[in-house]
Amino acid sequence: MPEPHLRAADADRTAVASVLGEHMAAGRLTVAEYEERLTSAYAAKTYGELAELTTDLPGGAVPAVPAGATAAGVQARPARGHGDRSRAGAGEWRSWAGTAAIVIAIWATTSLVSWEFLYFWPIWVIGPWGAILLVQSLTGGHDEDEIEGGTGPQALPGR
Repeated sequence: MPEPHLRAADADRTAVASVLGEHMAAGRLTVAEYEERLTSAYAAKTYGELAELTTDLPGGAVPAVPAGATAAGVQARPARGHGDRSRAGAGEWRSWAGTAAIVIAIWATTSLVSWEFLYFWPIWVIGPWGAILLVQSLTGGHDEDEIEGGTGPQALPGR
């Protein structure tokens, strides 16, 4: 880890934001804690400020971003085994369900306030997302294997 007084780059902030998202999906952070830390992560100027955001989390060190990863547009990810894949899928479904609850609540509130049954627009938010998650759950398909294995289009030079 670089010295705490050195200035952090955008890639460092993004890496910490990704780590925070994984910890929220795992249930270690509430949505409010996640939002607070995410705001702080993107406002952080030094490595020390970024490190403070993850010190109380397992594996709380700021992840190092390989020099070639940002140039190629590929972000570093920890390798995941098959056991971790089911937990990641559950986190994705929890995110979908939370978003679905929020947009349906907004739709229901606006329908009640206007005293008429409004067009059910939340289907355009939760429908395609849910369909993609369903396909991924049924096929076990994740692009992570291609990215990590270096066989996907992201591994090509100059991309």
